[in-house]
Amino acid sequence: MSQNTGAGRGVLGAAAEERPWADAFRPLTDRVEALLAAMTLNEKLAQLASVWIGAELGGGDGGGNVAPMQEAFADPAPVEEAGAHGMGHFTRPLGTSPVDAVEGARRLAGFQQELIARTRLGLPAIAHEECLTGFTTFGATVFPTPLALAATFDPAGVERMTRAIGEGMRAVGVHQGLSPVLDVVRDYRWGRVEETMGEDPYLVGMMGSAYVRGLESCGLVATLKHFVGYSASDAARNHAPVSMGPRTLRDVLMIPFEMAVREGGARSVMNSYSEIDGLPAAADPGLFTGVLRDEWNFEGTVVSDYWAIAFLQIMHRVAGDAGEAGALALEAGIDVELPHVGCYGEPLAEAVRSGRVPESLVARAARRVLRQKGELGLLDADWSPESPAMAAGELDIDPPEHRAIARELAEASIVLLANDGTLPLREGSVALVGPCADDPLTFLGCYSYPNHGVMQGHADMGLGIEVPTLLDALVQELPKGAVRHEPGCPVMEHDRSGIPAAVEAARAAGVCVVVVGDRPGLFGRGTSGEGCDAEDLSLPGIQSELVAAVLETGTPVVLVVVSGRPYALGPFAGRPAAMVQAFLPGEEGGAALAGVLSGRVTPSGRLPVQVPRSTGAQPSTYLHPVLGGHSGEVSNLDPTPLFPFGHGLSYTSFEYADFALGAEEIPTDGEVEVSCVVRNAGDRAGAEVVQLYTADPVAQVTRPVIQLAGFQRLALEPGERARVRFRLHADRTAFTGRDLRRVVEPGEIRVMVGASSGDIRGEGSVRLTGDVRVVGYDRVLTTPGSAEPAG
Repeated sequence: MSQNTGAGRGVLGAAAEERPWADAFRPLTDRVEALLAAMTLNEKLAQLASVWIGAELGGGDGGGNVAPMQEAFADPAPVEEAGAHGMGHFTRPLGTSPVDAVEGARRLAGFQQELIARTRLGLPAIAHEECLTGFTTFGATVFPTPLALAATFDPAGVERMTRAIGEGMRAVGVHQGLSPVLDVVRDYRWGRVEETMGEDPYLVGMMGSAYVRGLESCGLVATLKHFVGYSASDAARNHAPVSMGPRTLRDVLMIPFEMAVREGGARSVMNSYSEIDGLPAAADPGLFTGVLRDEWNFEGTVVSDYWAIAFLQIMHRVAGDAGEAGALALEAGIDVELPHVGCYGEPLAEAVRSGRVPESLVARAARRVLRQKGELGLLDADWSPESPAMAAGELDIDPPEHRAIARELAEASIVLLANDGTLPLREGSVALVGPCADDPLTFLGCYSYPNHGVMQGHADMGLGIEVPTLLDALVQELPKGAVRHEPGCPVMEHDRSGIPAAVEAARAAGVCVVVVGDRPGLFGRGTSGEGCDAEDLSLPGIQSELVAAVLETGTPVVLVVVSGRPYALGPFAGRPAAMVQAFLPGEEGGAALAGVLSGRVTPSGRLPVQVPRSTGAQPSTYLHPVLGGHSGEVSNLDPTPLFPFGHGLSYTSFEYADFALGAEEIPTDGEVEVSCVVRNAGDRAGAEVVQLYTADPVAQVTRPVIQLAGFQRLALEPGERARVRFRLHADRTAFTGRDLRRVVEPGEIRVMVGASSGDIRGEGSVRLTGDVRVVGYDRVLTTPGSAEPAG
């Protein structure tokens, strides 16, 4: 996508006939090959490099680290030296320090102009930014976290959101977004659970593909991360080794990446920091060349996670020096070193000159980067760094229409776990207690700009956006004077001095709403987020003591958990009058929660992760074989969750009827229709998420006892009925067999529909017939769903 201002030949400065790669009318492949042929070794290597422009990598200006071990790389090569022969990427030009969007766009344009002017070939750089919960820059909309988005079971809503994010990023001259995170949750203690889209690979793949489509529709390059295995680290410790066999790796962790490449059209992939069975992902050609390119036909770029290549030497110790680390990563298939050139600079150049690394590997990576630059219009003769924001002179990156999307998604993400009728709140006094009730930062993810560490040292600038707290919003929802607030205790510190006042407020009120959970941050500066792993699944700090204390008052208690991971709520089971889960719902989360509590909003979120019963029942997700669940005969430990995957209540009720299978038998390459009728049996409008599950009773390897195969979100008015249909292909039962080939086996498959994995409303069986069928990259990956009026 070229930013053509119509100003003639543009800033590249040479006629297209003199530089054939600048001629947009030539085939892109020819242009790239002509450019490669004109390049020296140093110019090719420059396209594999990046520079963190304007960054104090040691956390300057009082800021905290935003990448692992950032202080260890606090003395990088100066920008002019690093970019002497060109540059592949500019790292976070608007996200490194708080800056107005238009000022940031102008600064980025200046960097591009300087790069073009001082290099022989005059090629611009790809500018990348983070965008996990929105454009991670000062003043931009903060949407719900990916875990909250997953709770909506609404891919179309996610695609609208990322289209809005992409439009804002492209308006300031950014080309690539480092999202989405497609890691499948394996252990809730891991700090980055909030960044994921849950514990089921199909849900992650569907939501992630929608995320990608929204970004890519704006011409922004979406980056899938972290390929692969990152979320399965031992003991849920960030960067810890991964002990996992190839079958689980392929059938669980790789599935969302494959879907996002095929169904989403992603053009970039980022490596995982992890090692799998002793081999770091960043040094594994089997992943980035064998699987990604040879099997999946991926044609985009692979970028390193920040300093992941250097970590091959200093952390994994599989390389003796920076040149060897660069050689390993390049051979594996990593095309670009982020965030700042090190190993891919002079150390790799020396390895090539000495003959230790073939120059053809450098050319292979440079070719991919240049092709992407061509797709973005950066090779065109008339390309200009002048962005739409600069031309307009102003840019609102938190406009009302973005906030409306944020509000819609936040409302749809709230999960009502339990309710004895206390919710929605009625007339009467309300004690609002807990540390998350009046702290805006507890509603924002760790990759939101206010929580990302960059704002440390800039407290005078505020948050950059309006983030109403639950207290702010609830006061507006309920009658004047109805709400009394007491924080009770902090999220992290063990300060009990406020608990007596919270207890007094609860005892004097008609209802007590206690709001507990997380304070997101990075690398130990919070209770959830990157580098903020948990020892167990108890609520952080002394929040459990606060909850227990208000429960003892006898006042009906509504327990609201605002968190980046599910916490074990078993100690409180059956005691609160109602329980609500919100997974860091973003800048409009306070208003969304208040709407659910007041009844203005009918809750419709569903759990993308289980809510555990026991604080120590880890690692355990719903996706397990028979012996991964409760088996009292062989173990005294019961991992059964308090609330299962897919669970979520409403203020109305939904009845299921007329379950039907379109056939009793289909061939192993066939398809069957699965349908049921759903009726809103209550007196208010609501949305139901109809969930399709399968189970394989007998297979050549152990299989999950139940697994999500499809879902359909539908809104129904009171009394309205709809028939929901799924087209279930036999390929959706495929798994990695004993010989590590993916197969569809003949035999019985159980097919179920329900309101959650623990609330099945209709089921039957279909028999697959014929021979065992080996399937590959061209197999059916999705289960289309639809709904129509049933009369």
